[in-house]
Amino acid sequence: SMTADMFDGFDHTVHKEEVSRRWGAEAYDAGRRWWRGQTPQEQAAFKARVAQLSADWVAAARAGEAPDGEAALALAARHVAWLTATPGTPAAAGDQAATEAYVLGLAEMYVADDRFAANYRADDVPAGEVFVRDALRAYVASGALHP
Repeated sequence: SMTADMFDGFDHTVHKEEVSRRWGAEAYDAGRRWWRGQTPQEQAAFKARVAQLSADWVAAARAGEAPDGEAALALAARHVAWLTATPGTPAAAGDQAATEAYVLGLAEMYVADDRFAANYRADDVPAGEVFVRDALRAYVASGALHP
């Protein structure tokens, strides 16, 4: 599609109001400008990165990994690196406190909103989004975002 699947593989324009309310219209616009400036190849690579990350989260949950275990924390680090690399997100600005609040806020949204949660579920992993939330919480609590 022509629109960005900015937030975990669905159309970010659907979430314009929510993104703007939570993080400001400037964040939405910056993300949109960045996405439109990407080549189709760059857009495809970004989507592939997100899809692989989601698949790896599901696989870790399926394997029974602990949310605060090594594998989950490594996935959380990848997840945060992806968010940090996405212009328009509070994480991209490099402010540590804002990044932590943003990551924790998204973690809650993954559980609260089925549109997000669906990205981390499979038939045999009905609550993958809870695993992702708990891993992201553990990652933030570990102090990993502190330089």
